[in-house]
Amino acid sequence: MFHKVLIANRGEIAVRIIRACRELGMRTVAVYSTADRNALHAEIADEAICIGPAATKDSYLNINAILEACNLTGADAVHPGFGFLSESSHFAKACELCGVKFVGPSHQSIELMGDKAQAKETMKAAGVPVIPGSEGELRDVETAKAVAAEIGYPVMVKASAGGGGRGIRLVKTEDELASAMTAAQQEALQFFGNDGVYLEKFIVNPRHVEIQILADQFGNVIHLGERDCSVQRRNQKVLEESPCPVMTPELREKMGQAAVSAAKACGYENAGTIEFLLDHEGHFYFMEMNTRIQVEHPITELVTGVDLVKEQLLIAQGNPLSYTQEEIHLTGHAIECRINAENPSLQFRPSPGKITGLHIPGGPGVRIDSAVYEGYEITPYYDSMIAKLIVYARDRETAIMKMKWALAEFLVEGVDTNIDFQLRILRDPDFRKAQVDNGFLDRKMAQGEL
Repeated sequence: MFHKVLIANRGEIAVRIIRACRELGMRTVAVYSTADRNALHAEIADEAICIGPAATKDSYLNINAILEACNLTGADAVHPGFGFLSESSHFAKACELCGVKFVGPSHQSIELMGDKAQAKETMKAAGVPVIPGSEGELRDVETAKAVAAEIGYPVMVKASAGGGGRGIRLVKTEDELASAMTAAQQEALQFFGNDGVYLEKFIVNPRHVEIQILADQFGNVIHLGERDCSVQRRNQKVLEESPCPVMTPELREKMGQAAVSAAKACGYENAGTIEFLLDHEGHFYFMEMNTRIQVEHPITELVTGVDLVKEQLLIAQGNPLSYTQEEIHLTGHAIECRINAENPSLQFRPSPGKITGLHIPGGPGVRIDSAVYEGYEITPYYDSMIAKLIVYARDRETAIMKMKWALAEFLVEGVDTNIDFQLRILRDPDFRKAQVDNGFLDRKMAQGEL
């Protein structure tokens, strides 16, 4: 068993990991920036150490500072959470070289799946359905035009090292291609330090459906069903649910097996997520693999009864999977709403400030993953998420009703939030009928219906 786990993250995911470590009898080390001196994760960990000033590049992205914190505290494992360094092959390799166990996949797997063009070729070789597109990265517009002409418009220009909706441009005609490619390259270079882009066919009005997998070092890989993440604003997830409302047992088996094949193709170990686009005819296409725990992992935990973070830690220790595929069953329905400090009426402008009043909802089937408290200061330096509100019920209709009442009970004073916006989504008749796709939210907002 690990003697001490350092959590290379902050906020609610750091708190979530600390709690999982406690249940397994592992001591924890929190790292924090000067802006997070009073953060909850730094307060509840067994030890806490400051790793730098507020800027992420000087603290939560500072590999040397994090590894020095491991050295000073004697931590023998690092859990990266999500975001920050969680999908950095350089960080994973540095941990390996320093003799600190990285709670996640190998740096080789992260590097392979982090390059979207290489990942696509790996999936094709493994027989996983992929979206038609370019063979590898594109460096000139003429080649891009030839590829687009072959697969047909509309197409998407996407950053090879992208994520979080960055470095993506929709192109409807050839006249738009050159400028879209330049814009995507510039944004990719700014956010990822890599201006590589590739082209793929734009699937009209698909759902965003992802499959959670777990894999150990003995070659065992299982899937834990799916999450529907189609409710997005500008490629950023807003609300997620499990199971997918249009899923059939046959389609779940096909997508689950494709996800398992994808994990095996890259020699994957630990928790990961295979993201697919699902069209209206039941065809699905590999989009990308996230080589970390996901923000929306709680809904999978609620419908399967599997603690994914504890499984991550156990796998990293060298244990075989705690479950077989036959033991995984999806029961009931779970929904997660991301509660952010932002103002939807002002183009979702972030709303930093002090939380002067707070009431957290509760009751059967209501879960809150959060790191805020009354008096907590939401700074402008990091993600504006206040909490993840998750509900679980026997079916989707009951889960929607439970979420509506939970949101109505969730009171935050001192900063603006998107709570009322989430309520409007839940009340929308198309959402209630599960008639959603990736463009659902943007269309509704453009039409003034949300």
